[in-house]
Amino acid sequence: MNQQSNVITSRPESVLATNKLIRNTYTLLSLTLIFSAVTAGISMMFNFPFMSPLITLGGYFGLLFVTTKLRNSAWGLVSVFALTGFMGLTLGPMINAYLQTFSNGGQLVMLAMGGTGTIFLGLSGYALTTRKDFSFMGGFIMVGVLVAFLAGIGALIFSIPALSLAVSAMFILLMSGFILYQTSEMVHGHETNYIMATVSLYISIYNLFTSLLHLLGALSGEN
Repeated sequence: MNQQSNVITSRPESVLATNKLIRNTYTLLSLTLIFSAVTAGISMMFNFPFMSPLITLGGYFGLLFVTTKLRNSAWGLVSVFALTGFMGLTLGPMINAYLQTFSNGGQLVMLAMGGTGTIFLGLSGYALTTRKDFSFMGGFIMVGVLVAFLAGIGALIFSIPALSLAVSAMFILLMSGFILYQTSEMVHGHETNYIMATVSLYISIYNLFTSLLHLLGALSGEN
């Protein structure tokens, strides 16, 4: 009887903890997206130049490492805003380039934003409502991201536009899968830290937006 009562009482506590995690994650994610948009706007306003890939990757992985180390303290909130703010700064020059290069650049940016929002809300809502376990996708997604990353470096070094477009398409599929995976991890209690969950979802949204923008520019951009 005692064991049964412990199981019964632990279930509501588990549900409450999961709901709190999801609520905190989406609240923090919303705030970081707003902050990232502000830093992107500042970057656009002052016409910041493109950062070199080494600075971008170094800043991202460095701030990600700090955030991971501080994820269980209040300083983790500071570091997650530093990370997303930095990523926002990298978006400014990219958006400016599309606005200046294409006569329909504003439309392309808005379509990429709308597409990103639709994909994220749709997939997150599906994972939250169905409560399906997508943990089986984790290994596939990690291998896919590694392959796409290496292919992207190859496309950049050897200037292969077709490969670059293929990489963007791959990232759209992979990030869509990762949204399902990460949301499922929260629902089923495999991810218990809302700061790390926020970072994972933010990076998925960032990569979705940039990949969609790249594809839209290549397929629908008007010089």
